[in-house]
Amino acid sequence: MKKIKLMEKVPDFERLDQEENKIKLSDFEGKKVLLYFYPKDNTPG
Repeated sequence: MKKIKLMEKVPDFERLDQEENKIKLSDFEGKKVLLYFYPKDNTPG
């Protein structure tokens, strides 16, 4: 898996929101978006 660097453009992806609606990163084009990635549970780091 490629590491994403600060301020680097990320590929478009799709996920479900809290209400099970599909949303895509591209839905927010032209807006500021903060993505937060966290380590998998129970792993160091």
